[in-house]
Amino acid sequence: MRHNVLSALLLAGLFGCGEAALEKQQGSGQETAQVVQQLTSSTRPGMGATVYSGGTTFRTWAPLASRVFVAGDFSSWGWVELGNEFNGNFSADVAGAVKGQKYKFVTRNQWGSDAWRADPRSAWQENSTGASIIYDHGEYWWNAQQFSTPAFNDMVIYEMHVGTFHDSPGFGPGNWNSAIAKLDYLRDLGVNMVKVMPAYEFAGDFSWGYNAAFPFAPESAYGSPNDMKHFVDEAHYRGIGVIFDVVHNHYGPSDLPMWCFSGDCLGNGGEYFFTDSRKVTPWGDTRPDYGRPEVRAYIRDSMMNLLDNFRADGLRWDATKYMRTIDGSGDIPSAWQVFRSINREINANKPWKISIAEDFGGGDSITNDATSDFAGGAGFDAQWTAEFVHPLRTAAIEQNDANRNMFAVRDAITQRFSGRSHARVIYTESHDEVANGHARVPEEIWPGNAGSWAAKKRSTLVAGITFTSPGIPMMFQGQEFLEDGYFADGDPLDWGKLTPYGGIKTLYRDLIRLRRNWNNNTRGLRGGNVNVHHVNNTNKVLAYHRWDSGGGGDDVVIVANFSGTSYSSYNIGFPRAGTWYLRFNSDWNGYSSDFGNTPSANTSTNSGAKDGMAQNANFAIGPYSLLIFSQ
Repeated sequence: MRHNVLSALLLAGLFGCGEAALEKQQGSGQETAQVVQQLTSSTRPGMGATVYSGGTTFRTWAPLASRVFVAGDFSSWGWVELGNEFNGNFSADVAGAVKGQKYKFVTRNQWGSDAWRADPRSAWQENSTGASIIYDHGEYWWNAQQFSTPAFNDMVIYEMHVGTFHDSPGFGPGNWNSAIAKLDYLRDLGVNMVKVMPAYEFAGDFSWGYNAAFPFAPESAYGSPNDMKHFVDEAHYRGIGVIFDVVHNHYGPSDLPMWCFSGDCLGNGGEYFFTDSRKVTPWGDTRPDYGRPEVRAYIRDSMMNLLDNFRADGLRWDATKYMRTIDGSGDIPSAWQVFRSINREINANKPWKISIAEDFGGGDSITNDATSDFAGGAGFDAQWTAEFVHPLRTAAIEQNDANRNMFAVRDAITQRFSGRSHARVIYTESHDEVANGHARVPEEIWPGNAGSWAAKKRSTLVAGITFTSPGIPMMFQGQEFLEDGYFADGDPLDWGKLTPYGGIKTLYRDLIRLRRNWNNNTRGLRGGNVNVHHVNNTNKVLAYHRWDSGGGGDDVVIVANFSGTSYSSYNIGFPRAGTWYLRFNSDWNGYSSDFGNTPSANTSTNSGAKDGMAQNANFAIGPYSLLIFSQ
């Protein structure tokens, strides 16, 4: 873990109240307290540290404490006593406390013992075990004022881990500024949303981020709050929205500022956490107590902090199944209050911002409307779906053509939640799917030979299905240049793979442009309608029709060959008469020199019913290839 040496010296030397001295005072009671000032409670709004002209209002929730103090640079680390509001909060206006100064709270429990605490609502941490830092959200000047969040049916998401996205092995992880350096690349690739894995202060410098300890404070190893805002600003400047991953199914479990915050642990972690069987999660006994209004407010405020202060375009809620259940079973009704109240507020005030659940089991109830805090569904706009990723990965990884199940692929393409085509996020690679015993799709196809013909062909085939199916398509960082192995928080992306696999990157770019209807001739790929009209499970060929309103430039037909056999003249039904133009052929050798360049071409329909359609047409299609036709 990094330590700020200068800060430690200042605290220990100049103020005579460094971390060692603070630890000596912990639990020693009032007799050793350096109380330099006693203040009355504040009438100003705000929780945590809120800057005003000439000072800072400090307010913290400590319902089991008898007294609460704040100490920091502004008091030479002497204790300033906060006023008791007699509602669980303690607050005061501290003149001379200004942005950039460090501080901590001291809570005295009912037995007279004192404990030093970082601010659970800290907006800026020197590190996960260090002091909180006063921060003014109004100080950042935003540049990208005209950005508009893409419509849900136009979103193409790129999942990013800041620490590994653009970094070199050794030293610290990547950061906001190193990620900014690759935003031009993402813009040119065509993605218009990045989904950032959790980037809030966690223990240590290297992590996936799902052990967040401070849900209001950006991870210090990645940069300051202004650096995080600068990343969002630069993304918006390039037409890219930002979705932040949030974790409220558990906290930590280490370095938690809110753990036993008032000095009474209540048998587990104190007032912020469940203290009965509901405390247990797969990641520790740190599930927040959703039944407490103050904890629900804590979660809500952290979400709105991202949407408002950091101008996020959406939220992806991690493992909501482990918010609403104990271990996959055993309902926690108060979690539904969290879902419904926050999603209803977002829909009422910021309906263009997307709220996504990772649930895997709640079905339509997750994306059904929340009619009230106590009724209806959870109110999410979309959810990640196992019903897509697992059949597609299985179809790609299977070594024997005869075992590929085209009916399972069909069902993956047509599956939807709550009757809405874009209520699901679809992908073949995500942080979970390329770790935890799994690897990247090309690596799974041929372990140790992810650059092989078979790995390239079959991984790009299922990528083609992803970008042409109803839903919001997502890719994981490096997928577009055949990153191999598995994801690890200390293993940066190998950008050198862009040299040998630049053609694969171009393939992804072309798919993204077609998905987003860049040339105004594939509008149906953004539409909500799909008909898988041709399923040949013997020869492993599948075709489907996508459309929005229908007609020229709208109707799209996709053909996918999941076999190693090339067909010189394959016949399927088409929805409209006339010439159908080939917009994409994944077998083009411009994507990879070892691709077959099967002479697929434009085709004209013949009269005669086929596959439930009035027209039919012939075309060539290569092995493990995907074709896209439109008029």
